[in-house]
Amino acid sequence: MIGLHRDELIRALPYGRRYARALTGSQGTGDALVADSLRAILADPYAVEQEPRLALYAHVTGRFNAAGAAAGFGGGGPRGQGAGDEGLSVGQRQLLLLTSLEDLPLADAARIVGLDEDAADRALADARARLHASAATDVLIIEDEPIIAMDIEELVQNCGHRVVGVATTEQQAVDIARRTRPGLILADINLGIGGDGKTAVARIVESHYAPVIFVTAYPERLLTGES
Repeated sequence: MIGLHRDELIRALPYGRRYARALTGSQGTGDALVADSLRAILADPYAVEQEPRLALYAHVTGRFNAAGAAAGFGGGGPRGQGAGDEGLSVGQRQLLLLTSLEDLPLADAARIVGLDEDAADRALADARARLHASAATDVLIIEDEPIIAMDIEELVQNCGHRVVGVATTEQQAVDIARRTRPGLILADINLGIGGDGKTAVARIVESHYAPVIFVTAYPERLLTGES
């Protein structure tokens, strides 16, 4: 048995808090979960068989699952219970957070959530596929340089999104947006003789809101503009 000292746990505290806050979706609830876990570990530090960060993750996960079980769902959880719109189980969310946010190896994450490594690998692959599908959206590209437009289009498609149109002028952008109602707009500012990307976006969002990313060699136009 390793046995933990108080200063070792204190060094692990920021990681435990980050994980617990992300897991619960609340700073207050997450911090309270970590505080309860710390008290439990310090009550019997020589019973701990993991290094401090892993021990804290494990206690937070176990306590979160126990609270979920009392509410009617467990860590493996049916889809949709304790999960977001992606339909992830609680266990899948935990695996994603432990491997992606906390950067743990799959073997450590699997032990923490109580799965063998193969089962954890399958659950994680399914979770990532669901997240990828839920994040995909229709993208409008506003860019008058053909080569740059092709590069952006390839990048967008490789990320799993759908390109609904490539506009080279302000009016084309407005027309395509009105017809397709994109979920994201990637816009150049200087469209040469075709007009102004900022103006195109301003016209589009008058009737259809979508997040906008400006891809430009003229950032000062954004920093100094009135809008």
